[in-house]
Amino acid sequence: MLRQALLSVSRSTKVKNLVETAPGTRALVHRFVAGDRAFDAVRVTERLAAEGLYVSIDHLGEDTLDPAHAHAVREAYLILLGRLDDAGLAGNAEVSVKLSALGRQLPVDGAGIALDHARAVCEAAKTYGTTVTLDAEDHTTTDTTLDALRELRADYPWVGAVVQAYLRRTEADCRDLATAGSRVRLCKGAYREPESVAFPTRHEVDLSYVRCLKTLMAGPGYPMVATHDPRLIELTGMLAARNRREPGTYEFQMLYGVRPGEQVRLAAQGERVRVYVPYGDQWYGYLMRRLAERPANLTFFLRSLATRR
Repeated sequence: MLRQALLSVSRSTKVKNLVETAPGTRALVHRFVAGDRAFDAVRVTERLAAEGLYVSIDHLGEDTLDPAHAHAVREAYLILLGRLDDAGLAGNAEVSVKLSALGRQLPVDGAGIALDHARAVCEAAKTYGTTVTLDAEDHTTTDTTLDALRELRADYPWVGAVVQAYLRRTEADCRDLATAGSRVRLCKGAYREPESVAFPTRHEVDLSYVRCLKTLMAGPGYPMVATHDPRLIELTGMLAARNRREPGTYEFQMLYGVRPGEQVRLAAQGERVRVYVPYGDQWYGYLMRRLAERPANLTFFLRSLATRR
């Protein structure tokens, strides 16, 4: 119930205004978000790379309804990629892109506009020698995201997909996506979904995750195992051994600010670990979803709301 409540307020303008004006909130935000600027994302990437970690950077924002803003998001990614290259970090970092941030929800040809912007980001990534992953959003966008993925992979076969284990369709999607050269990030899912399309309990989601993980690890693609769950991390190692996968033929992915010690430990053992690093000023929805995933953070969050200058 707490998780569902947090996901509900992730789209509440009233709660958003309250959170953004609470003086203590920033301390919590900085646990999960690199900062507002590309400079902040590059700085965090440099530090993580020095610890033997890889990075996927997300410029925060979604549900863009203004063509100029969608264009600005594209430009933000181009600037970010250029700065990563300037810093010698393009080999350590890729970018994650939400199509809704690039204009998919625009009323006139939103899907086409978002795809064109995504192509521009992919072309820049190709120039600098890195990759792009299309982030998953709520279930209503899954088909259009996979359609865009197919379009982009015609020219950029390394574009990554994201699938969410809490959706009932995902096991079948994994079978379709687990092909040679395919990069697939498997996560549990962080949006509020109806029971008709998503598993309602944590146990069912975990079982779905295991089924999907087995499919991806047995296939010829490149699985990106997005989890902080020690049981799933251990299972991934077992499946790697069973399928004779060496480290570097798959990777673990974890969120910035969540279990950083475990990230370093796995990397020290020879595993490839990629940290999902968001940046930008549109952090509210992202923060609420992180709280929903780990309600233990809620105590700190409520304390920040109660603090007044």
